[in-house]
This record gives sequence, C-alpha cells and structure tokens, in this order.
Amino acid sequence: MDRMNPLDASFLAIEDDNNPMHIGNVSIFEGPAPSYGDVVRMVASKLPLVPRYRQKVRMLPLQLGRPIWVDDPHFQILYHIRRTAVPAPGDNEELRNLAGRVFAQNLDRSKPLWEMWIVEGLKGGRWALISKVHHSMVDGVSGTDLMTVLLDSSAAVEQPVVEDWNPPAEPALAEVIARTLLDGATKPVEALRGLPALARSPLPGGMGVTDVRRTAATYWSMLRNRTVDLNGPIGPHRRWSWAKSSLADVKEIRTALPGTVNDVVLAVITRGFRDLLLGRGADLEGRIVRTMVPVSVRSEAEKGTFNNRVSAMFPDLPVGIDDPVERLEEIQRQMTGLKESKMAAGADSIMQLAGFAPPTLLALGTRLASRLPQRTLNTITTNVPGPRFPLYIAGRQMLEAYPFVPIQGNVRIAVAIFSYLGGLNYGVTGDYDGAPDIEVLTNGIEDGMAEYLKIARRQTATIGRNSAARNGIAARTGAVKVAATGNNGGTRARAASRRAVSPGGKRAKSATPGSGTLMEVVTTRGPGRASANGSKAVKRKPVAAKPAGPTKSR
Repeated sequence: MDRMNPLDASFLAIEDDNNPMHIGNVSIFEGPAPSYGDVVRMVASKLPLVPRYRQKVRMLPLQLGRPIWVDDPHFQILYHIRRTAVPAPGDNEELRNLAGRVFAQNLDRSKPLWEMWIVEGLKGGRWALISKVHHSMVDGVSGTDLMTVLLDSSAAVEQPVVEDWNPPAEPALAEVIARTLLDGATKPVEALRGLPALARSPLPGGMGVTDVRRTAATYWSMLRNRTVDLNGPIGPHRRWSWAKSSLADVKEIRTALPGTVNDVVLAVITRGFRDLLLGRGADLEGRIVRTMVPVSVRSEAEKGTFNNRVSAMFPDLPVGIDDPVERLEEIQRQMTGLKESKMAAGADSIMQLAGFAPPTLLALGTRLASRLPQRTLNTITTNVPGPRFPLYIAGRQMLEAYPFVPIQGNVRIAVAIFSYLGGLNYGVTGDYDGAPDIEVLTNGIEDGMAEYLKIARRQTATIGRNSAARNGIAARTGAVKVAATGNNGGTRARAASRRAVSPGGKRAKSATPGSGTLMEVVTTRGPGRASANGSKAVKRKPVAAKPAGPTKSR
C-alpha cells in the first residue's frame, strides 16, 4: 500500500468528464506490424520493472486521506493492450484523428491507469502505438524513463520471459482507515517540528522562505496582466495534431542568433500562436500569450523514480512583435530573468508545503483553481527530453514519437515537445469545438523554424564573407609590408648618399624613421620592368637629408 503525494492526488482531484488527466504519445514504427500476441508478451515481460502498471487507485471514504496505490488482484493485460487500424490510405491525418478520439476518453479508474493501442494500416507498411498513462502515475520526464523500460534498445529479438505474478490481497477497509488516521495524527506534528528549521534553512534550489514569498508575489502580480483571449470552456472531445523539426536546425539557429535551445523552441511556438491569432482576426499590437512551462526539479538521486517532481515558470510569448529576431531576444531576456529569480524552485517549495494541508481541502482547492477564469494563463508548453538512441519493439525501430498533454479548466490549447534521435516533435492538443484551427498553429511552428533557419544562414554567410574580406586585406597588407622591408634594405645598401631620378619621373618624399634620409618614390613613366601585378616597376632611391630651409615648389 503506497499513499499518493499531494501533487499526484491533485491530478485525480481535477479530473472529470471534460478534463481527462492522462498524458500519452503516438509512436510510429517501421513495418511490418508484429502480431498482437508478440506485443502482449513483450510488455508482460517488462511489467516487473514498473510495478505501478499493475496497481490501481483506491479512494478513501469521505476523503479521509489521499488515495493509495494497491495491487490489482484482477489485473488482465489483455484489457490494457488493444488493437485497431486506420482506414485507407492510412496517412498521417487519419492517425491524428484516431489519436484525438482515443486521448479524449478517460481511463477506467477501477483498473491500472494505462492503455496501449496497436494501430495498423499506415501508409508505407508502417504501424503505430498510441499509449496513455495517467498523470498521477508519472510526469513527462519520468515517462521518458518508463518508455525506455517498456521498449528495447536493441533490434535483436529475444524470446520474452513472462514471470508469474501473485498479488497480495487488498488491505481491508479497517486497516486502510487506521493507517490514514495514524498518518493524519503524526504527519502534522512532524511538519510543525520541522518549521523552525524550514525558516532557517534554504529550500530546494538554494531558496529561502523570502524567495518563496517573492515568487508568490510574482504569481499574484500576474493577475493584473491582460493576455490575448485564447481561453474558454472546454468539452469532452479533443483535436490533436503535430509538427516536427530537427535538433540540428535549432543548434544551427542558436549559433547565429541569441538564446538557448529552449528559447528557440519557444520562439517558433510564438510564431505558431501569432499565425493562429492573426488567422482569427485578432489585434496583436502589444499583446502576449502567457504560457506555463513545467520544469523538472528532480535531483540526480531521483532519476529512475517515477514521480511528479515538477515545478513551473510563466513566460510571456510576445506574439505582438512582428520581427522574428526581436521575438527571440525578448524570450531570451524573459527566460534568463525567470531562471535568476528561482521561480521554478519557489513553485516547487509551495507545492511541497501543500502536503501540510488536509487532503479534502487540497482536493477542493485544486478543483476550484481549475474552474477559475484562467485569464492569466493561455497555454501550456512542456519540453520533454527523450532518448538519443533508437528504440525497438519486436525488432522494429521506432521512427518518430509525438507527445500528448491534457488541457483542463479554461485552457483550450497545450503544446508538448519530445526529442528523439535528433528530431524535435511537437504535439498540440486542442478542444474540439474551441480550437478547430490548431493545424494553423502546427504549420506556423514549422514555418517559424524555417524562417529562423533562413535568417541564421543568411547571417552566418554575411559573417563568413566579412571574415574572408578581412583576412584578404590582412594578407595583402602583410605582403606589401614584407616587400617594402626588402626593398628598403637593398636600396640603403646600394646608395646611402646618392640621389637619382629616372628621366621623365616624378619625385615624392617621405620620411623613413631612424634612417636620417628622405625616401624618394619614383614612378617610371617610360619603358621599365613590370611588377608582379603587371604595373610598372617602382624604384626607391634614398637621398641625403637636406638641411631645413625654404621648400621649393615643384
């Protein structure tokens, strides 16, 4: 029996018919599709590594405490792995429409909170997996670890070994209530005992209580800001689409333009929202789209632990700025400031403090927050780093993977980014009725990446041309200096005190520091020896310096 932490419990608390709270992804594999039995045996052989996949949620009567995880004595893997197909021609649009319908359906709370759908009939002999797992089980960063466990890192096909599983009996209701009451009596005392140390000690990320208070004040100030109206009530149905780019393109952009990889990603998403709002006829002068960016605050020691150690930052996407470089610079400025303010660590500290509150108030408060008019938040943008090595199932390589994140409350659009094998794949979730034009957003993301890539390459080419020009000037200047040095030495050796001018020549004088002579540069007009560049030779003759006196006009 394992009790949920406050954040995991909150995801269950805010879920209803219009707000399913599961995350997921669509993974596309090379063909041919394996048999249903092969997939079932492969997944079953990995379940001992992720015991939560055989556990269900048990709610407590009268919300006496947070829900608990218990082993499901009636677990049947065939219920969780399902098989379907898309109609011909099996293109991406058919797959996206199917995924939108699957993602709109709530998971069955009487069973372990996950599903897998095998999708056949894709163009080119490909097939796909649509996976769903409840947000209370795992956050996006942990989900990457989970996907790595369920899939293989090698194309070699081994016979899966399915171990027998004999779950313990469910705890009796009296035992659950007794443990809950005991926790309710001891946890507040432990929390109060730790408050003096909490006040003295820094919180996660080097923050103190003052920093948490400052972060809370920042959140409060957001209530006074007006944002572009993207919000409204949502229904039970979903639209889901995707866009794609490459990490190599993003890195090429950031070598020529300011910002990090995440800054570039937010900039192209800003372009997508700008196109979306312009398509709706919105006036964007001076307007922004405020997004919540979840940030993982798990330590290295927690890697491999499937929990929700996430916090958040709230940057403003400057959709009102027309110039793409200015948009990127504004995003970089904001993200740098948010990181320096330790907002993410402060939000995590506040969420940890929520564990002190009675579970009933936590559930009611979370539900209330999800139903408030969310005029200060327009969308969610989450970036999940995926594996950089290829993954396989039954010897078939995963070619692409696109993420799904839920929308809830009054937020009608959410964006997730998943990196895999050098690709950056964007999954966009929208309310079916409130956001029918999310394809404009995904097309804008791809157009924005192409736009920044064009600017970066043009700037890189300009820098390259300027550098080449500078190098050429430096090389020619060096050659002239070397030639002049050789000529001066030879001339001084031959004629230290002689003065000569070629017939028809013109004479110009220049001082030679430290020589005690004037250097006469004589340009030959008549026949003479050609120089290396084809011009007439220049003869340099030293002459004795004349005493100072009136200068004769020439």
